[in-house]
Amino acid sequence: MLIQKLRLQRGWSQQQLADLSGLSVRTIQRLEQGQSASVESLKSLAAVFEIDFSELQRTDMPPIDPSADATPSLTISAHALSSEETLALHHVRKLKGFYMHLIKYLVVMSVLLAINLWQGSAPLWAVWPALGWGLGILFHAARVFETFPFGPSWEKRQVEKRLGRAI
Repeated sequence: MLIQKLRLQRGWSQQQLADLSGLSVRTIQRLEQGQSASVESLKSLAAVFEIDFSELQRTDMPPIDPSADATPSLTISAHALSSEETLALHHVRKLKGFYMHLIKYLVVMSVLLAINLWQGSAPLWAVWPALGWGLGILFHAARVFETFPFGPSWEKRQVEKRLGRAI
C-alpha cells in the first residue's frame, strides 16, 4: 500500500509512524499489508503525511511484502521502490547519520569548552576530546562522501588489473 512507501520515503519506522499518527503499531502493520482501514485511521495518516485524504483511499498499488520488520529497511519489495530509489534512500540515510553525528559533536564540544572555560583551568583539556572525536567525524565524513582512497572503485580497478582486463 501507499502507506509503507510514504513511511519509508521519510525514513520512519512503523513505531515512529504510530507515535506520530496516534495509531497502534499493529494497525500500521495491517494497513501496510493491504488490509482495509477506517476513515479515522486514514485521516490521521493523511495528516501525518501532509497529503490529501483521498490519496490514501486509492488501492491501485499492490500490497507490500508483509515480512518487512518494524525498522526502516532497505529490503523493500520491488513494488515499493526501484533500485535507484533504494540506493538514493540508503545514501540519504547515511548522510543524515553523518549530520546527526556532527551536530552531537558540536553540541557536546561546546558544552565541554564552556565547562573548561568556566572552571578557569589553565590548560584547555577540552581540546583532547575535541581532537579524538573530531578524528572520528573525519572518518565518518570520508566514508559517507566516499573520499577514501581505497574505496569500492579502487577495489574494482585492482581486481580488473589483477585479472588482466582493461578498465
